Amino acid sequence: MTIDAQEYIDEMARSRGYVLDYHKKMAKADFPVLRAANDMVAAAYLTERTLDRKTKELIFVTSLTVMRASKGHIQSHIRVALDLGLTPTEILEAIEIALPEAGIVAFQAGFDAWQEVVGAEGIEPRVTVHQGGSGAD
Repeated sequence: MTIDAQEYIDEMARSRGYVLDYHKKMAKADFPVLRAANDMVAAAYLTERTLDRKTKELIFVTSLTVMRASKGHIQSHIRVALDLGLTPTEILEAIEIALPEAGIVAFQAGFDAWQEVVGAEGIEPRVTVHQGGSGAD
């Protein structure tokens, strides 16, 4: 049975809950390599073996944060985690694991992705503060 690139992308979206921009472009530019790469991902990530999908999603969010993946990539896994029933707090705890090993910069990238997806709001100080800085402290 032969499947074309469009059908493959559609199935990726159904099984993963997302499709990244590079998936779409690789489907057109080099479909055989996309299939090979996706087969590996399917075996390690999509196929439920000992770990359930929720646990794998938390691991993915943490590892993408540590690796400083693009915000969109981290957010795609945060959305899937929420769709699977994980709470924003559970996902934040997974991102916080990046702090001791990868540091504050990696954590902030994951946190930024998380706060946009879940719509987190902060507490503003009641004293005058100067705006600016990198926010890395």
